[in-house]
Amino acid sequence: KTGEKRVVENVVCPFCGDLCDHLAIEVDGNKIVKNTGGCAISSAKFLNYHRHRILKSYIREGDKLVEVDLDKALDRAAEILVNSKYPLIFGLSSTDVETNRYAIELAELIHGVVDNTSVFCHGPTTLAVQEVGTVRCTLGVAINLADLVIFWGCNPLEAHVNHFSRFVLRGGKFVKGRKERKVVVVDTRRTPTANLADLFIQVEPGRDYELLTALRMAIKDLDIEVPTVAGVPREKVLELAEMMRTAKYGVIFFGVGLTMTGAKYKNLVAVIRLVQELNEWTKFSLIPMRGHYNVAGANQVSLWTTGYPYAVDYARGFPRMIIGVTSATDLLVNGDVDAVLVIASDPAAHLPRKAVEHLSKIPVIVIDAKWSLTTAFADVIIPGSLVGIECEGMAYRMDEVPIRLKKIVDPPPGVLSDSEVLKRLVERVKVKLGVVHE
Repeated sequence: KTGEKRVVENVVCPFCGDLCDHLAIEVDGNKIVKNTGGCAISSAKFLNYHRHRILKSYIREGDKLVEVDLDKALDRAAEILVNSKYPLIFGLSSTDVETNRYAIELAELIHGVVDNTSVFCHGPTTLAVQEVGTVRCTLGVAINLADLVIFWGCNPLEAHVNHFSRFVLRGGKFVKGRKERKVVVVDTRRTPTANLADLFIQVEPGRDYELLTALRMAIKDLDIEVPTVAGVPREKVLELAEMMRTAKYGVIFFGVGLTMTGAKYKNLVAVIRLVQELNEWTKFSLIPMRGHYNVAGANQVSLWTTGYPYAVDYARGFPRMIIGVTSATDLLVNGDVDAVLVIASDPAAHLPRKAVEHLSKIPVIVIDAKWSLTTAFADVIIPGSLVGIECEGMAYRMDEVPIRLKKIVDPPPGVLSDSEVLKRLVERVKVKLGVVHE
């Protein structure tokens, strides 16, 4: 319906890890009609937020979903979780920090596992950071100081659409824009981002570790005896090493092309070591290109609450993390869990087939704003509102800076925020466990 027209300024986009905070959203009544400043993906999210929405709570009875009120759905969900022997809570990267905190509390109550989507994106990054530390900076520092920007294993022109224009083309206090900034792309193929680079290095798939090791040798003036490293001519390796050493301030943005290939987390150990050693010559930092808008926040909440970034197991009453055992993928592939609570995620569309096969055989509870493949076989479905559009919330940008997301329009009638739904679910579980009395 049309109504009062207004413009909400400085809106944060709840899509990717850039959390662009310069958007102007035009609202007509309670409907978003225009997104100024956002990329094509951002515009699609804001202008189509009302499509394919879950508006009511449902419980599966036989082969049919039956519409019920929220209280009955929460009661059934609590019953499933309390009666399960080893439940899994999964998702949490496309919702706010508050929801993550309740999810961890719930996992502790039911002696289950809480995991987020970094298990199949930047999980290796967090493992490497815990092993050798890291050298980080904010995106603001990158804009103002970086005269050398390296994109390794990522393609921001297609995945983080505004990233290149905001953090490479845009000038800062000391670096006035693209003319004063060199750009290098390291990837297995020539991407649209590579077409805009000053230097493109095509590495053979799965051999990033070798190239990183060669760069570490080059900056220490050690001889590289072979003519090519990972498919890259020795001259290009030396050229990149010299660019790194002579930069006033360099930043490496790295993506899943580095975290999920070849040596996996050892790739990240190598790139962190490279940046640490470069700081003996100049100033250098690295920033992971996080995908979901709050996947960094999911890691942060898990870290400050449990000491582990993801795949946290509470089966013994205290937090543990066992890589290859307690991650959502491994638990589902091995058939270890007997119930799953999915929050703002769609594992059926993204996990391996064997994991989805087990997921379809056990009770599944979904708290989400939109219909998905996972809701197709869910036993309990509870709607949630969209953070950054229909409710406020806190999220962490890819450089681990917390940013508050605004409420733009009202949610559909009777639809609560993810955090409020999970808060009520935690209360129901406590009553059923006898932790508190009703």
